[in-house]
Amino acid sequence: MSAVLTADHEQPGAFASIIGQEAAIKRLTAAAAAPVHAYLLKGRQGNGTYAAALGFAALVLSDGLDGVAAVRARRLAIEALHPDVVVIEPEGAALRVEEATEILRAAQLSPVEGPRKVIVVVGVDLIQEAAVGRLLKLIEEPPASTIFVLLAEHVPPEIITIASRCVTVEFGSVAPQVITALLVAEGASPKRAKIAADASGGDVDRARLLSTDEAVAVRAELWRSIPPRLDGRGVTVWELVNQVRESMDGAQEPLVARQESELVELEARIERTGERGAGRAALVARHKREIRRLRIDELRFGLATLARTYRDQLVESHDGQLLGALDAIQQTAEALVRNPNEVLLLQALLLDLGAERRR
Repeated sequence: MSAVLTADHEQPGAFASIIGQEAAIKRLTAAAAAPVHAYLLKGRQGNGTYAAALGFAALVLSDGLDGVAAVRARRLAIEALHPDVVVIEPEGAALRVEEATEILRAAQLSPVEGPRKVIVVVGVDLIQEAAVGRLLKLIEEPPASTIFVLLAEHVPPEIITIASRCVTVEFGSVAPQVITALLVAEGASPKRAKIAADASGGDVDRARLLSTDEAVAVRAELWRSIPPRLDGRGVTVWELVNQVRESMDGAQEPLVARQESELVELEARIERTGERGAGRAALVARHKREIRRLRIDELRFGLATLARTYRDQLVESHDGQLLGALDAIQQTAEALVRNPNEVLLLQALLLDLGAERRR
């Protein structure tokens, strides 16, 4: 192991932004000394998988370097600006054949600065069926100089074979008390920090957004108000779905504000350094994914709130018919992994809940 990598092991600056993932970071730090061809980081991006992928790349690409060269390599890798770090993200809701072709093209190019290149593939669990074969063949027969780091929130059946060719590193949910402490340290009030941590589902990035969101309690109350308002009429379902989607639009505002700030900072850096186009396309693509992920998280939050409302009713009334409503909510939550149309998903659920109520 090089002196640089040893120093990073003692002071893991490459992973400084990640909390609550000590086991995963320990595995990646050790792996960077003698990396294999492919890793799968499994977990929500808000819990550090993307940052960990870039931190791992920073350790790999700075190994063997000293002084200023090592610092530069780590900094550029962490910012996804190193010429030997390639980040490929879906432009839409799925990783398409076009992106799989781009991965293949990038893998075939020689590293620019050193003996290795790291290709980070975001959202491999969203891969289209037509692209699976291409990515699998590449993972099975990788160029010797290329290391793949695949990111997936879960492992659906279609990528099990791909996952089996990788070393899997798990990123679990972060404990609410850990997130609360972080938010307080970052300036949130203890009350706001606890509310955000409890509503985040163990996702650190989401907790940070919620800690600046004044309307999270209002959105929770909207979801709790749904059951008694269902009257069997389609127009009521339409109105409720519109209200939920409007609340989700409002929930985006803190994220959009942060994204706009990031773009301003990037443009300022480009102006300062003259690095035209440095990372802008990747940043815009990441922003689109963040918004999609936020809306899915909002749906998860709302469905969990709705389920708690029905469970409370079940405890009070012992009405077995409420089990049908809980089952419908659970099925809807499971469907979120397929990136469904949110309007159709919500309409179908509320129609089902209305029908359950009339039985």
